Amino acid sequence: MTIAPPTETTDDLLDVAALIRAASADDHKAAESRGFVTRLMKGELSLDDYTRYLAQYAYVYEALESRTRRADDPEIFTAELDRFASIESDLVALGAADWRETHPALPATQAYADHLRAIADDDVLYLAHHYTRYLGDLSGGQAIAALVARHYGATPEQLSFYRFEGIAPVPFKRTYREGINGLALAPEQVDALITEVRASFRFNSALFDALAA
Repeated sequence: MTIAPPTETTDDLLDVAALIRAASADDHKAAESRGFVTRLMKGELSLDDYTRYLAQYAYVYEALESRTRRADDPEIFTAELDRFASIESDLVALGAADWRETHPALPATQAYADHLRAIADDDVLYLAHHYTRYLGDLSGGQAIAALVARHYGATPEQLSFYRFEGIAPVPFKRTYREGINGLALAPEQVDALITEVRASFRFNSALFDALAA
């Protein structure tokens, strides 16, 4: 499903970003309240557990960022958001340079990564995961970085994943949401986008449950 160039020139556009947030609120809450995440954020686990967590997400971001960029991509698909290189750098700093061998992808992680590669050519479905991951990193991800540093003594060199060079989170998130609205998606595309955003939170929930197990 390809996103067509916007045809509307007025400011009277559907607030798709608000629809996404409202429709996926329960799924989002369910994901962020999984036992592994809440224990990690409360300081009940260890830096090694955080390393396990980050290694699994390395597979996810590697898959997400494996999509070939096109000249007609929406502006919000900017390479400035890419995180995989930063994750690898953090894993080296965390003593897990050989993370592929020491932390192989869990079945839930592999399913997530495989799905991302399978939908990469569908602009709308890809946007759902792009939105969930990167806006999450610019929002709750900043709190995660602070808590991991506080509870487990993680150093800045171990937390570069959460630093977006040249991007101010608050205005960028606003611009990103305006960018989604400006795509002027067709009703069926909005429905598909919302369904896939909800699915993305379920993939994350499954990954967290696998880490807890």
